[in-house]
Amino acid sequence: MSERLNVSKTYKLYIGGAFPRSESGRSYTVNDAKGGFLANASRASRKDVRDAVVAARKAQPGWAARTPYNRGQILYRVAEMLQGRCGQFTDELRATGLSKSAATTEVEAAIDRWVWYAGWADKLAQVTGTANPVSGPFFNFSTPEPTGVVGIVAPDSPLLGLVSVLAPAIVTGNTTVLVASETAPLPAITLGEVLATSDLPGGVINILTGRRSELAPWLASHMDVNGLDLTGASGDLAVECEKAAAENLKRVLRPVEADQPTDWTAHPGITRMTTFLETKTVWHPVGV
Repeated sequence: MSERLNVSKTYKLYIGGAFPRSESGRSYTVNDAKGGFLANASRASRKDVRDAVVAARKAQPGWAARTPYNRGQILYRVAEMLQGRCGQFTDELRATGLSKSAATTEVEAAIDRWVWYAGWADKLAQVTGTANPVSGPFFNFSTPEPTGVVGIVAPDSPLLGLVSVLAPAIVTGNTTVLVASETAPLPAITLGEVLATSDLPGGVINILTGRRSELAPWLASHMDVNGLDLTGASGDLAVECEKAAAENLKRVLRPVEADQPTDWTAHPGITRMTTFLETKTVWHPVGV
């Protein structure tokens, strides 16, 4: 009796709720912490960036129109699905060099972080909005609205850091195009599989794997991207992206200094949510 052959996994992109290969047909090798072969990941192209932005733009009005309570429900459902894949995420983090206990701790922290942001969905408007005092027979309200499509260069923290930049962008009604960690992209694509089996509409999150130096500047210069999170960029790449983003006045969240690495276990606060919000002020006559 012959030995059964293992079914090798093909890691693809996640665009518009589907899992296409890169239109370029390219891939690159992902190695584990010891330099051994781990997988072949798709190497996205500029065309894949454009396709992802189109998908994000198409999904954005519908996602923003959902009630905050419903967005919170959907994010909580994603956390449920994350919980069901603990073992797979733990194995992928261990391949990056973490011990079993450290990997388990990070997976649990990522799930908790996702739930934490889900809880903010129907509360952020009360914190960031206000009824303004005015002199006259008017009501005057300031309310937050999503910026639109946000491009994200993910950090090399392959799960907790990933969740910490992705969840706050979408909970407020934005849609995203994310460039995953170049050296540890597998948890990002596994997260895509989680999203595809949750209630999150296709196109709200789009995940690309490949070379940051190739994808990030193209994403930054795209005229239909409204915001840019450069947490995973540094040095000359961050400068190049900031210059490209200035062409259409994107909101830019700049990376932390290289000598001050982000502690992803720290309390996240609300800055990452408010960075990609606009404030709309409405006047309305009293009694009408």
